[in-house]
Amino acid sequence: MSNVEPMTIFGYEKLQAEVKDLKEVKRPGVVKAIEEALEHGDLKENAEYHAAKEMQKNIDNRLAELQEIIGNAQIVDPSELEHARVSFGSTVIMTDLDSDEEVSYTIVGGAESNPDMGLISFNSPLAKQLLGKEEGDEVKVRLPGGEKEFEIDEVKYQEIVFETH
Repeated sequence: MSNVEPMTIFGYEKLQAEVKDLKEVKRPGVVKAIEEALEHGDLKENAEYHAAKEMQKNIDNRLAELQEIIGNAQIVDPSELEHARVSFGSTVIMTDLDSDEEVSYTIVGGAESNPDMGLISFNSPLAKQLLGKEEGDEVKVRLPGGEKEFEIDEVKYQEIVFETH
């Protein structure tokens, strides 16, 4: 059973760019480093050879991981979804009922999440507990830091900013 990975076109292109960089730049560089290290002879005490082989293994593992994510990718355009309830691509503005602090999160794909910018993966514990909720709902969420209670003030779609330049 494969896990469908919803993501925006931004996340999809970001993953494709990483694959291209690994295949066309990083991996050929490592292969070259392995060949150069082999020319130094004795492999038992050849730190460069072992480091390059380890790097090659890491690159190959990351490529396999990316291929799986891309293979399961489902590109979703959040602007085409209804945001009366919290769904993929929704921006949720809520008030923490303990601190009265207002917080805002946008639900995105795992590959494009950036909690520091308020972009949370739809697979995160918080997003899973918000999906399907609507304005005015009070929601108790279990987070790694304990339980928090929020009131959902607004659910909307707004253009998602993934990076600040």
